[in-house]
Amino acid sequence: MNLYEKIKADLQRGRFPAGQALKQAELAEFYEVSRIPIRDALQRLKNEGWLSPHGKRGVAVPEFDPLEVEDLYLMRMRLEPLIQTLAQKKLTGEILGRARDILDTMEGNPNLSAEQIGSLNWQFHATIYLAAERPTLFATVEQLHRQCERYIGYQSRSLDYQNTSQKEHYAILEALQQKKEQEAAALLAAHIETAGKQLVSFLHTTPNSP
Repeated sequence: MNLYEKIKADLQRGRFPAGQALKQAELAEFYEVSRIPIRDALQRLKNEGWLSPHGKRGVAVPEFDPLEVEDLYLMRMRLEPLIQTLAQKKLTGEILGRARDILDTMEGNPNLSAEQIGSLNWQFHATIYLAAERPTLFATVEQLHRQCERYIGYQSRSLDYQNTSQKEHYAILEALQQKKEQEAAALLAAHIETAGKQLVSFLHTTPNSP
């Protein structure tokens, strides 16, 4: 795991609380590296939305924002069923088998970390979406998932949502295997919407709880 991945994993598991400013010198000491790779890693994480600007040149861990969560799930619940539907006719047994293997990996490892859950969650959906062969649409969906990663990890870790999410994943996969295109799209939209609304509600009632 490189430095960027280590810091990202620590952000996702909540090592640095929301609102905390991150100082290069302190991080360099903590990760036992020089300040140059720290600077580069922080810049990349800021570009991906994991960190926000703070002061003149600094960065901080952004607060959890219910409005951002709502925007993200509203976009995802429209774009992801679209790309999944476009992929439907190109899905092979091999592709669906790989998607099931990813779900089975999550199912068989109850002690996965937040970052592992987030990564496997995207791998499952990406395996299906790539079959659409629509690179522009895929890149947009991938970026939305990157912005959602810290929320997905937090939700799985703190709101005990993983079991529900897994059941919904298997239902989506089953509909895809049976070539029930509209049902699979509806299940995916509901999957995204339900999780999004739950997290928005929680963040409104418990602001900045992470």
